Amino acid sequence: MSIYEDIQPLGLEGVNTYPLAERPSKVTASDFARPFGEDSSLRDFLTALPNILAVQSIREIAARVRRARQLGKPIIWGIGGHVIKTGLAPLFIDLMRRGFVTALAANGSVLVHDAEVALVGSTSEDVDATLGAGAFGAADETGSLLNRAAREGARDGLGLGEALGRVLVASNPRHASHSLLCAAYAARLPFTAHVALGTDIAHFHPQADGAALGAATHTDFRLLAELVRRLSGGGVYLNIGSAVILPEVFLKCVTLVRNLGHPLEDFTTANFDFIQSYRPLTNVVRRPTSGGAGRGFSVTGHHELTIPLLAAELLCGDSK
Repeated sequence: MSIYEDIQPLGLEGVNTYPLAERPSKVTASDFARPFGEDSSLRDFLTALPNILAVQSIREIAARVRRARQLGKPIIWGIGGHVIKTGLAPLFIDLMRRGFVTALAANGSVLVHDAEVALVGSTSEDVDATLGAGAFGAADETGSLLNRAAREGARDGLGLGEALGRVLVASNPRHASHSLLCAAYAARLPFTAHVALGTDIAHFHPQADGAALGAATHTDFRLLAELVRRLSGGGVYLNIGSAVILPEVFLKCVTLVRNLGHPLEDFTTANFDFIQSYRPLTNVVRRPTSGGAGRGFSVTGHHELTIPLLAAELLCGDSK
């Protein structure tokens, strides 16, 4: 006998139940993955994926990117340096040629890594091995090239991305075919660069000029704001691998556009990263599209896996 005299377990006799078949469910057997064979095509593989969670998001994002291309609306890819370091530039260049990339926005690390790949075919130094000796980030060609571009861009009224593309292409680098900067400049495709002073290795190079960097990157902020203005009515903004700089810049572009009285609705945003951080989720996925202005997505995973999967879905997925 229980020692609790004034309390008894709640009785279950009156619980209401319902037939399982009548209950709405989030997952059905038709959504499950299907086996595929060693001779299956890429399209077969994509079709065989489970139509659940991240796969649903990637399929929907791809459909919205295809819609943006059909409507002639911007498809802006905002990227961080990790995108370059994981070897994805050739995929972006191909998507650019196919009309699935109409503009690129980059943080400062993209400029460093992309320029180094173009010049020597390699990038991403071992920070732990060089920081103790004070040698980290001291590559002469990298600092010279980036700071020359900033000075010339400020002088000519160009954004930092366009200015670096111009300088890089003029240098005829051996590995230009792997460079997003070179490909974008050759295609006259907008490439905006957004730096915070002190965040990139080129900022402590002897030729660094803070005023020039500020002027050139501010021009790119205004250029990106114009591209964001054009998102209304079906455009897409994808944030890939920038956890702080680009989400902050994008949010300021959104508020600038709306402050000036321009409509900004019916557009899509998405964040791709292996960790879903506060700023991308808040400043890219949620806030700009709130109140029915658009739709935001988040896809968690390594870029070297999720971005090729998105590219495959764009090219070979169900376009209906």
